[in-house]
Amino acid sequence: MQARLWITPLTITLMSWLLWHPASVEASGPKPADMQSGSLLMRMGEGYVTATLLNTDVNIVVNGLVARVSVMQEFENSGSEWVEGIYVFPLPDEAAVDHMRMYIGDRFIEGEIREKEQARREYEQAKSEGRKTSLVEQQRANLFTTSVANIAPGEKVIIEIEYLEDLNYDEGVFSLRYPMTLTPRYIPGRTTEDRQGSGWSPDTDQVGDASLITPPMVAHSSGHRVSLRASVNAGMPLEIIASRYHPVNVSEANGSYFVSLAGGQAPMDRDFELLWRPVPSATPRAMVFAETISGQPHYLLMVVPPEPELVTSTNMPRELVFIIDTSGSMHGVSLDQAREALGQALQSLQPGDYFNVVEFNSTTRPLFPASVGANSSNVAAATHFVASLKSNGGTEMYPALSFALRTPVAESRLRQVVFITDGAVGNEDRLFELIDRQLGDARLFTVGIGSAPNSWFMRKAAETGRGSFTTISALHEVSEKMSRLFRKLESPQVTDIDVQWPSGVVVDSYPAIVPDLYLGEPVVVKARASGAFRQGDSVRVAGNSVGGAWQRELALAARPQSAGIAALWARARIESLLESLRRGASEDEVRAAVVDTALTHHLVSKYTSLVAVDKTPVRPAGEGLDSEQVASLMPHGQSGSAIFGFAATATNAGMLQMSGLVLLLLAMLVLAVPASNRRKTHALLH
Repeated sequence: MQARLWITPLTITLMSWLLWHPASVEASGPKPADMQSGSLLMRMGEGYVTATLLNTDVNIVVNGLVARVSVMQEFENSGSEWVEGIYVFPLPDEAAVDHMRMYIGDRFIEGEIREKEQARREYEQAKSEGRKTSLVEQQRANLFTTSVANIAPGEKVIIEIEYLEDLNYDEGVFSLRYPMTLTPRYIPGRTTEDRQGSGWSPDTDQVGDASLITPPMVAHSSGHRVSLRASVNAGMPLEIIASRYHPVNVSEANGSYFVSLAGGQAPMDRDFELLWRPVPSATPRAMVFAETISGQPHYLLMVVPPEPELVTSTNMPRELVFIIDTSGSMHGVSLDQAREALGQALQSLQPGDYFNVVEFNSTTRPLFPASVGANSSNVAAATHFVASLKSNGGTEMYPALSFALRTPVAESRLRQVVFITDGAVGNEDRLFELIDRQLGDARLFTVGIGSAPNSWFMRKAAETGRGSFTTISALHEVSEKMSRLFRKLESPQVTDIDVQWPSGVVVDSYPAIVPDLYLGEPVVVKARASGAFRQGDSVRVAGNSVGGAWQRELALAARPQSAGIAALWARARIESLLESLRRGASEDEVRAAVVDTALTHHLVSKYTSLVAVDKTPVRPAGEGLDSEQVASLMPHGQSGSAIFGFAATATNAGMLQMSGLVLLLLAMLVLAVPASNRRKTHALLH
């Protein structure tokens, strides 16, 4: 009996230590898992201290086909020590980040573009010398990191980031999307020894920068909110202007439209999407914008293919392979959206079609060994299969994509792969390489699911797969967006797109090879000319479809100047250069070309960063400095326990599972001790 009284409290004490030690700090205070998106979390001697977020402000200005966006965040160091903060945030995947400013009191410091290593050296040197400094680095095309060093106790610092992007266009509707948080990435591979950052995941052999792209996540936040304003000068009267996921106020004056969040602010737990449709009678069939930099004209042109009612339908034999993501990050509303979308897809199958359904999470599970005919019994079996799907495990996309692309095509049909996922992975490049290698004559269409999908992966996977992509962020839009996708799948492709520029001028344009187009989608080309065009010169865009040949011509001379076109061309060139690495291009040559383009146009890229350094030291030499990565707000409709609670998701699930096991054992031990002994145990632990 005496032994039992001695062992049980000791066991409980040891288990309590094991439970809390991995995440413990020297004193009380907030922890990384408790933090909110966009807040700087400082690690100091007495523990974690929050740098209070005073405001996040987004301002969007749209002129024609270009949007300039300013994101301004104001922080206050509420601790008693000098600190550095590091935070990860999403931006649109085609954003051209070209400005960063650091405001300190009534002064501001403009960021300068540098090669990445040089920018990091300047930042680290300024940090060590006690000078205020900030650094903006790109981790992915749609994921950035900002570091701010030497914030004094009680001091306020404002970081402003600006970027340019061109608009999306689909079936007569223009739109832009501003991401406010990120879905936690799935990190496959084996852990490596080196660790670059302080995220929840270690770096792995498949995702070498995993620790830089995995900030802590929090399910709820009472204080982190954003204000947002947008002005839209579309160059034409609008029939509709609206926000998909946020209530907004809209006003109009002198042909421009002004949008703001209803109530002034909103939580940063879902993407903001603004869309507008021009009055049908004024909808342009072709547009071209220009900007001349250092004597070189740059162009952004868009040509819309034939109207849907002018396209002849075709009953080409098809094989549709539907891939659905059922990993932990798809838990809850996301899986509901995916099941609904796939259910509608099954009902859209036509007699004579072949199809299959492939589920994946940590493993890949096809419904049929190979595609089968779309008869009533097979469709019914697939419908039952889809209705029974549940979310669990990791996001192992590679085997599922490989299965869909490598299996023989049924009876020489056109294979269309429809990939339904939130894209929450960190090994994007490996997946793009797979699509490049195994696509053959198939086409890949991606459907992005959830309130904050990985839009860069969705877009690039579809482009690499010569298909198109759709984003679904709410159940009520499943029918609308899947119907639009079905029209693209069922309508003939516009192929053999050819862009013919006038002779006598060398033109560097992107994409170099225009991909296949689908119903309602435009030809969008960004180009730089070696010199000015002559009066009367025009560019001709032509292609073929089942409905016959079509073409459009656009005049080039005497175009009004539109700021930002050159930067968007540079962003497209950088993306094309980086894609060439997957096809065997020399990394040294690609790096040199990317750096030259990025420095010329003042852009953040894989190899360049923005750095701002104050000239005057402010932190006393004897004062210490510590730092920590920032938490992000969990996307609306997703469950942290579902994402982080399964071992195969490659997050910090291992620690959480161990914690749960220890808690269970702790409860069992406590219940096993008589009441009198439990009172003694309580006294010991407190």
